Amino acid sequence: MNRRIILSLVVTLMLVCFCSVAFAAAILVKDGSRGQAVKHVQTLLIEQGYLSGAADGVCGPQTVAAIKKFQEAKGLEVDGICGDGTYRVLSGGQTYEPPAAEPASHFGAVLYVSATAYSAQDPGNSAHTAMGTKVRHGVIAVDPLVIPLGTHVFIPGYGEAVAEDTGGFHGNHIDVAFDTHGEALVFGRQNLEIYIMD
Repeated sequence: MNRRIILSLVVTLMLVCFCSVAFAAAILVKDGSRGQAVKHVQTLLIEQGYLSGAADGVCGPQTVAAIKKFQEAKGLEVDGICGDGTYRVLSGGQTYEPPAAEPASHFGAVLYVSATAYSAQDPGNSAHTAMGTKVRHGVIAVDPLVIPLGTHVFIPGYGEAVAEDTGGFHGNHIDVAFDTHGEALVFGRQNLEIYIMD
């Protein structure tokens, strides 16, 4: 009986490790996504003639249309989303490897997150973070098991921020603080790559 339990635990741990590795290497570029993954997909689409212009790292209507055109041409499911399957065909069979860092050398590990926005002006929100600091531009709320409180990050299009708040969510999700409710609404919801600076 004990052998079965031990074997079951070993198999479960192996599956968890495998899934964690697979999740870490995943790519998801869809409408609203931003960052180096988007720029990389755009570059591949441009090289193969599906997208014109420059790779700007923002997945908008033109990038979505180019992904759909590529998917249709290759007999893939046409949904305008570049996930692992579409990326493998687009890259000639490669698995997506996030860049180690952006050009600035002080940027560290890359983390792919789903990001929303908030402010102290939002109904029901406190003016203070979980660490007791003021909710303001330059603060993010995190799952402390993924990004420990006090961690400095760089968010493309936003700038540097510190994890000073928690949001009651789990996993690779962050809530980006703004000074006003209007600014938070403009940011909306995005999938992007952030850089852990320490």
